[in-house]
Amino acid sequence: MTSPTDSYLDDYDPHFNVFHELMGRRVREILLVSSPYDAYIMEEDGSMASRIINEYHGLNLSRPPRLTRVTTARQALDLLDRKRFDLVITMPRLGGMGSELFGREVKKRHPGVPVILLAHSVRETLLSPDTSHGSAIDSSYVWCCDSEIMLAIVKSVEDRLNVDADTRRAMVRVILLVEDSAVHRSRILPLLYGEVVRQTQMVLDEGLNEKHRLLKMRARPKILLAASHEEARKIFARYRPYIYCVMSDVRYPKNGRLTDDAGLQLLRRFREKQPDLPLLLLSTDPANRKPAEAIPAVFVDKGDPEIRDRIHDFFLRYLGFGDFVFRMPDGSEVGRAANLHAFERRLREVPAESILYHARHNHFSNWVMARAEIGLAARLHRRFYRTVHDGERLREDLVFKVHALRRLRQQGIVVRFDRRDYDPEVMELVRIGQGSMGGKARGLAFFATRLHRSRGPDSVLSSQSVRIPRTCVVAADGFDDFVRENQLHYRSGESDQEIAARFLAARLPAWLERDLRAFLARIRAPLSVRSSSLLEDAQFRPYAGLYATYMLINQARDFETRFDHLVRAVKLVYASTWYADPRAFSRSIGQERQDSMAVIIQELVGHRHGRYFYPSLSGVIQSWNYYPVDPMTARDGIAHVALGFGRTVVEGERCLRFSPVHPRHLVQFSTVDDILENSQRYLYALDCSDPGRFSPRGDNLVRVGLDEVSDDPALRALCSTYIPEEHRIRDADLPGPRLATLAPVLKYDRYPLAALLRELIDMGREGMGCEVEMEFSVDLRPEPEPSDFFFLQIRPIVAGEDLARVRIGEEERKTALLRSTRALGHGCFEGWQDLLLVRPETFDAARTREIAGEIGRLNSRLRREKRPYLLIGPGRWGSADPWLGIPVRWGDIAGVGGIVELQDAGIRADPSQGAHFFQNITSLNIPYLMIHQEKESGEWLDGDFLSRLEVVEELEHVSLLRAERALVLKVDGHTGEAVLLAGKN
Repeated sequence: MTSPTDSYLDDYDPHFNVFHELMGRRVREILLVSSPYDAYIMEEDGSMASRIINEYHGLNLSRPPRLTRVTTARQALDLLDRKRFDLVITMPRLGGMGSELFGREVKKRHPGVPVILLAHSVRETLLSPDTSHGSAIDSSYVWCCDSEIMLAIVKSVEDRLNVDADTRRAMVRVILLVEDSAVHRSRILPLLYGEVVRQTQMVLDEGLNEKHRLLKMRARPKILLAASHEEARKIFARYRPYIYCVMSDVRYPKNGRLTDDAGLQLLRRFREKQPDLPLLLLSTDPANRKPAEAIPAVFVDKGDPEIRDRIHDFFLRYLGFGDFVFRMPDGSEVGRAANLHAFERRLREVPAESILYHARHNHFSNWVMARAEIGLAARLHRRFYRTVHDGERLREDLVFKVHALRRLRQQGIVVRFDRRDYDPEVMELVRIGQGSMGGKARGLAFFATRLHRSRGPDSVLSSQSVRIPRTCVVAADGFDDFVRENQLHYRSGESDQEIAARFLAARLPAWLERDLRAFLARIRAPLSVRSSSLLEDAQFRPYAGLYATYMLINQARDFETRFDHLVRAVKLVYASTWYADPRAFSRSIGQERQDSMAVIIQELVGHRHGRYFYPSLSGVIQSWNYYPVDPMTARDGIAHVALGFGRTVVEGERCLRFSPVHPRHLVQFSTVDDILENSQRYLYALDCSDPGRFSPRGDNLVRVGLDEVSDDPALRALCSTYIPEEHRIRDADLPGPRLATLAPVLKYDRYPLAALLRELIDMGREGMGCEVEMEFSVDLRPEPEPSDFFFLQIRPIVAGEDLARVRIGEEERKTALLRSTRALGHGCFEGWQDLLLVRPETFDAARTREIAGEIGRLNSRLRREKRPYLLIGPGRWGSADPWLGIPVRWGDIAGVGGIVELQDAGIRADPSQGAHFFQNITSLNIPYLMIHQEKESGEWLDGDFLSRLEVVEELEHVSLLRAERALVLKVDGHTGEAVLLAGKN
């Protein structure tokens, strides 16, 4: 026979989804039927509705019900026919109709609506004599001038409505209260609900975020009421696997007659059936204490003025709330734990005899269940340990289960940082502060959640280690407090260096320093400190690469040195909020307000090889390929990967690009000569040779030639070997020059990189509802160790699939001043007269930094004059490698209207879709055209047209040209075709 525990283990959900399904039936609308006098009595001390709301808020409960009051039974019945109510509460005097008759009428018309009688005295709770067909009143209570009774009534009704579904879905526990007196019921039930809610809230505060605290509150124990011996036995039999405890009065009906010892008989019967069930006897007669202790059961005097404290003690000692107290079989204490983290530590330390004792008495399961850890409670149930006699073996099993649960619970969840209880071993993503996490961190948290919930049995994700690095997000209130406490107001005209100096001289808020100290004390791996502004990674405004990022070695022996580096990095990331490039980009999108800033502190992915630390490979994957080449399609996506850190990719240097759908089709590696020309020659690594050094310019990353790390096994597994004598490349680890072809991975599937990327872009596209770009790193390990894939970032991107048509006619192609068949953007762009041309005759690849400076000066002039322009020049725009193109920053071209990349003027660089520069350009729909001026390419730039333009200003390398009439640029995002046309008179 399958038990409820077996059933739950089969369906166990580790990520809180089950909690969404609990408490599915709620009391939202209450109809209160009372005479004006009764209403006056109840509301003498304030509005009843307001008091219910205050009671809910005081206990941190969500969505209090709405209360509607009418004064007569007839008004109530008419309103019930017109509107749906979840609960009817009636007072005894209803203007000519008694409460029992009113209840019957309600049940006749609306059978499922509970009807509760709320009276001012015991006499009024006595029902009319005509009860031969059973009472229409579900329960009765006495108003004691305390709004807590309303909360208890609502929760009691909800528990009755949900108990069957919630015990079946999530093994929710049941507290059985047997009490026939309306007076005592009205006093005890609010005490129990208040205690249950408060205790549940206290034990849930163990590193979870607020959302999951509220969800897990739904798994609190249910309280079911019985008014007779038979009703109590019926409830016990129905919910026996879930009964948490039984609390019983002594004198109540049995077999239709009041029986003086009915409660004692009931508890003795339950003790026989379940020897370790917590039992509580409630009585007004102190003489019942000894019979209760003989059962044994805890005794509480109903007349005790400190009854609330007595019930509180019962919850702590017998129901698993409060600390878990490890005891030996003789009752002596050997340790205690306040939360699951401490519980795991104590399990490793206490004597084996204590572990055996608690396991056999089901103490572990009860204590864990009080924390709403339903799956773990099921796994720790005593039935699993009845035949276990080896305490050490039991200890090992318990520690494994608790640790696995703690680790699993944190995956994909943003956990509130706790200085006392931070455990980096299980906490993947923590948050310091209460403000916004910013765009980058939001994307990381969102995708981490989906990542851990989307691993089907046939998924490649299920067979690989795919996760996010250990991450700490400092929320935006850290920045806000820092700026306010130090009066760091923005000053117009201040340089980036001056801003940085002011921020470095300021002091972080004391609370933030304390939290950062506690975080860093537990982290010794190298770290990155990155921005996560409130505007960052939003669709159409990514701010990609505009804010500062710092890499910290974090290896100094002196903690204060490590902490100083972290604090300085955080301050400098804060300072970059006001730097020139982000401000220029903000103006470009019409965002003049200076942004607040969150910060991401993240453990770097990689391994150390000699003095250098780096990942095996890093990259960017886009779900939309802007330059598909047959057999690729745009929706197949495109990946750009490189050995070492991803700066190679995002700054537009040489890297390897491939479609995850066609990983063996490498356009830039068509021939041996192509591979020799295009393959990566350097990687970026963190130089760890001087742990005491901090670079305020953020240049801890250094370029390392592949030959310097050629003996690294992880990199050797990604390279092919060039055989000069044969002019051949062999996909094997042989003597000779190594080339970063990734052939072992892409051609021979030694690691399923392409398959992982296919699943991830599908998941990202579905989750964000648009095309996406992701950053990732991989740390490869020698077999049989598992390699690790780390997800680093996700952002939406702009793609042209759903754009309206822009038609380019044959006549327009013939008369076009320039034509590109590989254009980005979409639309008809008019009103330009100005061009910035990098003159081919004076172009020098060794002086591209100087050229970028000239463009910046002319850009400033045109921005002041509010004249957008077309920028034309050779190579890859925005590349960090000056030999591949002109290394302009956003501030250098912030007024640009369109960009043309000439690919035959001394530089031949492949398009870089993964670069930050590229992302910002496409997000603003700034058209980006590439032109090969070769006859067979079908692309051209009309030199005669350029020669006829007015020269407004001419610098050493760059000319500002102006046409007489406005030009028209048409770009078809569906086909990638673009033409520039002369304006009409």
